[in-house]
Amino acid sequence: MEKRETFSSRLGFILISAGCAVGLGNVWRFPYITGQYGGAAFVLLYLVFLVILGMPIMVMEFAVGRASRKSAARSFHVLEPKGTKWHFASYAAMAGNYLLMMFYTTVGGWMVAYLFKCARGEFNGADETKVNAIFSGMLSQPSYMTFWMVLTVLLSFFICSLGLQKGVERITKVMMAFLFLIMLVLCVRSVTLDGAMEGLKFYLVPDFGKMAENGVGNAVFAAMGQAFFTLSLGIGAMAIFGSHIGREHTLTGETIHICTLDTLVALLSGLIIFPACFASGVNPGEGVGLIFKTLPHVFNQMPGGPVWASIWGGLFFLFMSFAALSTIIAVFENILSFAMDLWGWSRKKSILVNGMLILLLSMPCVLGFNLWSGFAPLGSGTTIQDLEDFIVSNNLLPLGSLVYLLFCTSRYGWGWKNFLKEADAGEGPKFPKWSRVYVTFILPLVVLFIFIMGYVQKFGG
Repeated sequence: MEKRETFSSRLGFILISAGCAVGLGNVWRFPYITGQYGGAAFVLLYLVFLVILGMPIMVMEFAVGRASRKSAARSFHVLEPKGTKWHFASYAAMAGNYLLMMFYTTVGGWMVAYLFKCARGEFNGADETKVNAIFSGMLSQPSYMTFWMVLTVLLSFFICSLGLQKGVERITKVMMAFLFLIMLVLCVRSVTLDGAMEGLKFYLVPDFGKMAENGVGNAVFAAMGQAFFTLSLGIGAMAIFGSHIGREHTLTGETIHICTLDTLVALLSGLIIFPACFASGVNPGEGVGLIFKTLPHVFNQMPGGPVWASIWGGLFFLFMSFAALSTIIAVFENILSFAMDLWGWSRKKSILVNGMLILLLSMPCVLGFNLWSGFAPLGSGTTIQDLEDFIVSNNLLPLGSLVYLLFCTSRYGWGWKNFLKEADAGEGPKFPKWSRVYVTFILPLVVLFIFIMGYVQKFGG
């Protein structure tokens, strides 16, 4: 077996995996749905589902990666029993990574653009109408959006070009360290605002009555969905990092560290957003608009005048840019490994080909908000981005996770014994043996339920 580049440290592996999991879902989706379903009561539900739903599947992805020493492009080929067709799943996993980047690069570009907008004082003194107009204006300019998308793609591929250790690992470590530092500064600023206490109470004191208002069933499904999607499971985005680590530590232990970091970012995001929204009299259940329409207005209302508004807004969008870029870099590394594993390409050749491909594939999302806005693939008011997101989030992630689950538990796949042996190699917490019935029979049904409910919610009403 050829030598595979490994991480220089365990911390590097944990931070890069967490960086992949820590994305915009933690930062804008988590506070938004927490606001919708009663604050702290929803957070408790989410944490339960993270442990019983997200973590077992993550351990399985890591195990497949570490045992095969390959990315999703080849891992099933290496581990599947002779004559079986599990490797067909690798094509869907690869497609999932490309599709995810087809719209994620655009949103990453928005974050970097807003960082510069805040720093230049574009939002200073702007009321809600003007803030909305700035966002709409950005979406209507294809060349402006293309510029920021291209910058994001080139910067991320440049970091990948430096190699796993010297590029991806080293830069992600710095970004994640700054991400936490910026979040802590913003948390302190947010919770010390006048009127922030109401926001803290909403976020930290469970109110099951508020949850019941929006339907307990809806809240449960939303918590399951968030716990599932936040970790980017099912498309081999995590398996790649498993392929680069040694067997000194158990995969359950590593997964606990990564999920803890991922959850910490989501929880800290809430600590920034809810007190700030309540202090400014703004509704925190705003959805996508929360980040681009509501928060710039909130920063404007903070005491300290225009200079401080620019500083707080700039810091927030710097943190958002790091959250987006850490995911993009991690998924790009996975995409590069497909070409290197499948065809033995050099890193340089993989970057040149994939760089051009990703730039081309990202354009429909950019154009979907302006020149191609007449195309509404999922009904009135929807965009190309909605379609791409739906294919990944509602189809490839749940179905891919189902494949990993069945592959690791079925005797027709890699099998429970092989999975357990790999997951438990090294020091640290072992994968619970008593959970075999749960992960073999119950968890696949839960994932199937999430898949079906995604369609019901999208097309049932």
